[in-house]
Amino acid sequence: MTAVFVDTNVLIYSEDGADADKQAQAIEWLRVLWDRRLGRVSTQVLSEFYVNVTRKAKPPMPSGDARAEVRRYQRWQPWAVDHATVESAWSVESRFGFSYWDSLIIAAAQAQGCRYLLTEDMPHGQQVDSVQIVNPFLVGPEILDNDSSVPPVLTVQEP
Repeated sequence: MTAVFVDTNVLIYSEDGADADKQAQAIEWLRVLWDRRLGRVSTQVLSEFYVNVTRKAKPPMPSGDARAEVRRYQRWQPWAVDHATVESAWSVESRFGFSYWDSLIIAAAQAQGCRYLLTEDMPHGQQVDSVQIVNPFLVGPEILDNDSSVPPVLTVQEP
């Protein structure tokens, strides 16, 4: 199986009880990724997570708890943004029209050989070179059970 890149918003939803349905879905995705050792993140994602949960969340997560979560996700081999990642991000930005920050996320996912990028902030189902964007609140982790080398056609679940 191939790795799955997790964007900041999924990590935040797993900690934020404001939307119980999204929290449950995020937790289920993360549980499966932990169990199968498929989860990947970047230093950018972990930095954004820390800032958002300690400063923007209502109520904010205590800094020590947020640091513990960041340390836990260090086991997911976070990709460090380097010059090659920036160059790849500029290419994605130019070719697909994503924001620079989203393009950095996609470039980090590509650099780690991820098949899927879990995020609700980009178009569900869009293929960006070797990475397919998946909204984890529309599709569950059962898509990981498809062993085909061709990404499956994703279907949107009705709420």
